[in-house]
Amino acid sequence: MQEYIKIHQNDNVAVALTPLEKGKHVTVAGDEITLIEDIPQGHKFALKEIKAGEEIIKYGFRIGFASQDIPKGGWIHVHNIKTSLGDLLEYQYEPDGKDVAPTEEAYFMGYRRPNGKVGVRNEIWIIPTVGCVNDVASLIVKKSQQYIQGDVEDIVTFSHPYGCSQMGDDQENTRTILADLINHPNAGGVLVLGLGCENSNIDVLKPYIGDYDERRVKFLVCQDYEDEVGAALEVIKELAEYVGTFHREKISASELIIGMKCGGSDGLSGITANPTVGAFSDILISKGGTTILTEVPEMFGAETILMNRCADENIFRQTVDLINNFKNYFTSHNQTIYENPSPGNKKGGISTLEDKSLGCTQKSGSALVRGVLNYGEQVKAHGLNLLSAPGNDLVSSTALAAAGAHIVLFTTGRGTPFASPVPNVKISSNTALYKKKSNWIDFNTGEMVEGKTLEQMSQELFQFVLDVASGKKVKAEENGFHGMAIFKQGVTL
Repeated sequence: MQEYIKIHQNDNVAVALTPLEKGKHVTVAGDEITLIEDIPQGHKFALKEIKAGEEIIKYGFRIGFASQDIPKGGWIHVHNIKTSLGDLLEYQYEPDGKDVAPTEEAYFMGYRRPNGKVGVRNEIWIIPTVGCVNDVASLIVKKSQQYIQGDVEDIVTFSHPYGCSQMGDDQENTRTILADLINHPNAGGVLVLGLGCENSNIDVLKPYIGDYDERRVKFLVCQDYEDEVGAALEVIKELAEYVGTFHREKISASELIIGMKCGGSDGLSGITANPTVGAFSDILISKGGTTILTEVPEMFGAETILMNRCADENIFRQTVDLINNFKNYFTSHNQTIYENPSPGNKKGGISTLEDKSLGCTQKSGSALVRGVLNYGEQVKAHGLNLLSAPGNDLVSSTALAAAGAHIVLFTTGRGTPFASPVPNVKISSNTALYKKKSNWIDFNTGEMVEGKTLEQMSQELFQFVLDVASGKKVKAEENGFHGMAIFKQGVTL
């Protein structure tokens, strides 16, 4: 088993892949080093003496400055490193990317909808327009389980606290995200459940939904019925008959849209899990498919890597706006832009936002950036897309689903059980997590530390995703977990 790694030839740190004890002698790139402190798994140690104020290099890029002298073999973490990031920056387009070469077509078994879209699930979704009817929606799900049969795979609802007492962009966000989910092809049928007096009531929401199939989308206003649950069950019965007419068929992987997200990261995330997802992204794009990378704050410090892979100058300018608009969002709320990573990230070995971002953006692979999406906007361009959404796991995963992702790949070094509106594949960065939380984790990239290559792991992940797209349930689905969260930016009345 590999015990430590120097990621890039220019790095002046190495990363412990297993816990390393004080006094251990290691050889890195031909240089003998004696560790002068215990180095936890995922954490960094100095390959040479680093003076206060000097750059600390990982992934071949600066992740911060030494805040004090660091001896050779010393532990490098939040106690002796500080961020190198500032506020708004000026960027120059210096393209250095290239297209991913096409490869042989691949297929999965999915659902073709009448409008031409493709789904990987054939579920009935109950979408509340307002948080006031969340419990009613849950009761309807509970009482309608008899309709889950044949090709009707599940009946679920996505609770949220919004739809009323919101102002400005928040109300727009709620309406846009709800409409995106109503139109999502993983839902064979949808019941839009309203209260009747909310700001985002059904009549207000309909223009956001646009044209819809009346066989697929039904509406019910609870205040209009003496027994809203009984009325809803009649609608669910009708929807189940329609949804049951769909059957899985062979569909090209070029029609797959996969979201990419990380959370609860550790020091191995940028070495095992995120590079595997990046290599997966390149494989899917080589077959004509589409991937979406989000959590903009975790691009800060690594944004130029993405900018220089933009397909043209227009996409570059959109990416600059994506980054700077999010920085302005922080400063407009009098918040520090770089107050990240989280306590769990730090415990896992991530010391600065640059450290986290350089690991996070590994998920983008090497493909050109073909599209940049606003929050709530649906994907149009095949290939790699960037999506405006925060780092929060639930909010960004919901945003990926709303943008059109059929499945979300979620890498983690700490573990998390949450679910999103679409299948959420949990990918562990280390084997210990995979073994400990087998009820949460679907796929283990910790095997890279134990000898598997990046190519092997990414090919296995690609096949796993095809299996999920063809009906294999992820752990969150097996546990009956379903969730969503909408981006809240302003005040609540």
